[in-house]
Amino acid sequence: MQYDPIKRVLGDVFNKTPFLRRVFYNLLDLLLLRAWHVHKELNAWADNRRGGEQHILDAGSGFGQYTYKLSGMSGKWRILAVDVKEEQVSDCNRFMRAIGRHNVLFKIADLVKFREPESYDLILSVDVMEHILEDVEVFRNFQASLRPGGMLLISTPSDQGGSDVHGDDETSFIEEHVRDGYNIREIEDKLKMAGFSKVDARYSYGKPGQISWRLSMKYPLLMLNVSKIFFLLLPFYYLVTFPVSLVLNWLDVNGKHPSGTGLIVKAWK
Repeated sequence: MQYDPIKRVLGDVFNKTPFLRRVFYNLLDLLLLRAWHVHKELNAWADNRRGGEQHILDAGSGFGQYTYKLSGMSGKWRILAVDVKEEQVSDCNRFMRAIGRHNVLFKIADLVKFREPESYDLILSVDVMEHILEDVEVFRNFQASLRPGGMLLISTPSDQGGSDVHGDDETSFIEEHVRDGYNIREIEDKLKMAGFSKVDARYSYGKPGQISWRLSMKYPLLMLNVSKIFFLLLPFYYLVTFPVSLVLNWLDVNGKHPSGTGLIVKAWK
């Protein structure tokens, strides 16, 4: 399945006004379980930091929803958001200027080559590393770009069914992935190899999250991939499934999972 055509349609709809883009971000925050997990970690990191200046890198910013959240948490924080897609970078810059958030800049950058030594207190990378073959090189760049004591936060699929792959004979539900998911020990070892002094990894998308993901994301995207006419049916679909997904997301983000199809990884310099 290809996400990009659907992303372009969504972009055309929600880029029409700043209000619609805010609505879009709020919907993503509610529907995407990874956003629940990432927000939980960002809020914990932000404790006792809101009053001071912090430098943050959103590495692979996509639609920009995490940069939007971070930029609203403190006007003293300076955020650089990078992505390889020029159209998304331009859209995000226009939106941030329109709403008056001047502590943010979006730029085009290749994470395999991007390195700014000791520049950031926090680096965020959400659902990015599964798209990059040269992952250890990127981890080295992240480590070099962090200030001493700085933290890297990663959300990525695991090898326990990430990308909806559950066996050697299956292929990824999302064709743009170069790996189906990380083994939890593998990513810990690679980060330590890159020079991080401490790594803490845990599973996300346990049993509740896996059901929620299928209801809130997989099935709607499969329908949209067949025909864009399903956009007209989505409000009725979510009217039924949305309350169930909210409960499942809450259970997933507040529980501990011995296994899961996602990983939340924190690493410190």
